[in-house]
Amino acid sequence: MAEDEDFSPDLLTEKMKHSNGDFVAPDGLCWMSVLSCLLLACSYVGSLYVWRSDLPRDHPAVIKRRFTSVLIVSGLSPLFVWTWREFTGVRTGPSLFALMGIRFEGLIPAIALPLLLTMVLFLGPLMQLAMDCPWSFTDGIRVAFDPWFWMLCLSDMRWLRNQVVAPLTEELVFRACMLPMLVPCAGPSTAIFTCPLFFGVAHFHHVIELLRFRQGTLSAIFLSAVFQFSYTAVFGAYTAFIFIRTGHLVGPVLCHSFCNYMGFPAISTALEHPHRHTVLSSYLLGVILFLLCLFPFTDPSYYGLPTPVCTLTSSPSSLCLS
Repeated sequence: MAEDEDFSPDLLTEKMKHSNGDFVAPDGLCWMSVLSCLLLACSYVGSLYVWRSDLPRDHPAVIKRRFTSVLIVSGLSPLFVWTWREFTGVRTGPSLFALMGIRFEGLIPAIALPLLLTMVLFLGPLMQLAMDCPWSFTDGIRVAFDPWFWMLCLSDMRWLRNQVVAPLTEELVFRACMLPMLVPCAGPSTAIFTCPLFFGVAHFHHVIELLRFRQGTLSAIFLSAVFQFSYTAVFGAYTAFIFIRTGHLVGPVLCHSFCNYMGFPAISTALEHPHRHTVLSSYLLGVILFLLCLFPFTDPSYYGLPTPVCTLTSSPSSLCLS
């Protein structure tokens, strides 16, 4: 498709309808979509527990074993989408990998803009981190380009899990595979808020670890689980939004990795910071700029109209339009 082609909303709608053959949802499509997503989520979480061990989840041996199982499930996850497509009879114009956000068109913006948008949201925590960091800016640049630093990171199993394997496999399974199955049934807007429910529930398995090793009281563990479900569901909705708007997997993966590195904003610490007015102003400014940039930075015209997953509905949402 030519990059300089003119796309009006009416023309885009016609292209979507044409590419989808005037899509009409087959009987039982929603049930099949939900069951497929549920099976995929259970397969992913279940793969973490195929190994019997009395060691905690952060032990390197446990992490290595879980790498093996989740990478196998993630590698097989496109088969779930293919099987769903065959059973439901949903016709797709783009290829299976394009629907899953694995494509070259618009790749450079997909790498840069969603990550930059997420960093804007974290302006407050980044300012707080910069103020508290003992390194100078020059030292930070020197470390960032030091190959020994990256070799040390790559040899750390926890770093590999949090920054590489978890973001890649979770976004592949819970966004790239589930959204193409949910959009034809629910539409892009509803799918953004439905998909994260599988992601949030999948994180309840951490409760098993906490109870098993008695890491806190029952009420504290329950509150922790509720908080984690809420946080991961909101984050999942955000990365689902990015996936649908950009049609790329790489953006959600990079945002996920960045958020894992930053963690949940330490607002209580910011309130007690010696320069709290500056820090809190940065928090507020970051949120305002994020809301202002949310749609411009994810404008589908940067990534190739129409984005593949948006071709799965004959009534395109405004989310799919420039």
